[in-house]
Amino acid sequence: MRYVLRKLGFYLLAAWVALTVNFFLPQLIPGNPVDDLLTKMSQAGPVPVGEQQVLTRLLGLGSGNIFQRYWQYVDGVAHLRLGLSISNFPTPVSAEIGSAIYWTLVLVGTATVISFVLGIALGTLAGWKRGSRLEAIIPSTTLLTAMPYFWLALILVFVFATNVWHIFPAGQGYNTNSFINVGWNFTFIGSAIQHAILPALTIVISSVGGWLLGMRNMMVSTLSDDYVVAAEAKGLRPRRIMIGYAARNAVLPSISGFAISLGFVVSGAIAMEYVFSYPGIGFQLVTAVGNDDFPLMQGIFLVITFAVLGANLIVDLLHGFVDPRTRLSR
Repeated sequence: MRYVLRKLGFYLLAAWVALTVNFFLPQLIPGNPVDDLLTKMSQAGPVPVGEQQVLTRLLGLGSGNIFQRYWQYVDGVAHLRLGLSISNFPTPVSAEIGSAIYWTLVLVGTATVISFVLGIALGTLAGWKRGSRLEAIIPSTTLLTAMPYFWLALILVFVFATNVWHIFPAGQGYNTNSFINVGWNFTFIGSAIQHAILPALTIVISSVGGWLLGMRNMMVSTLSDDYVVAAEAKGLRPRRIMIGYAARNAVLPSISGFAISLGFVVSGAIAMEYVFSYPGIGFQLVTAVGNDDFPLMQGIFLVITFAVLGANLIVDLLHGFVDPRTRLSR
């Protein structure tokens, strides 16, 4: 219990620091979103007196000195009041994030799980059959891992969506040119899956090499341990030794990395979503930066930060229960 409380205290402190930084960073950026919005409103006619104060409160920017605005911001976050989006005024920031986060969770989450399972399976076989032809794919997958998301996405668009083979759509989350009812119907789901294939393929191709290489190296190290040698001396079946003894222990570091990577799922692959104009959190963040939408930027940064901190907290707690040695304080 003391270990859990210590970890909770540390991550609560980290969350408070992140919240504070998230508040003060926009204060240092030159410009005022309220003035920009008033300029746009003035093009349609005269702006009423006192509109600036009203917009400041609606956008969640607070009023008074810096400390009063900070307290108002913390109180708003505690009550899930993140203000209104400037680029899509007067839509609440929470609604904007809510509409985009599902696209990112489904796409990036599914692609992350697929790349993890595929990389672990290939890494297990490559480590078990050292010197085989399977190891020949490791340099190529490592090269793809080092390739930037946006560059690989552009290549896939060029090959499969434009000039070479026009098989998949080049962008968007679904077919916006036809009259499709967004919801749980076969037409919309089929269109969404079709538009998600290339973005998901980008994530899988660029990340599977890291899981493969890490699992292969851990398998090679584990195969020399005493319990694996003892299992081989007992005459156990090779498949049982590979999965039940070697892979079961070699996969533990990868599981920790996978748990942490799930925290980054919320952020999405920003460059990938932008290339494909995919309506997820990453694309929304780029759009918010381009439109100087400070409340939306703050909300997205906060959600991403809390997701990563939550994933790290879960990993730390699991480590403490799996390996009691990590609970010992110096």
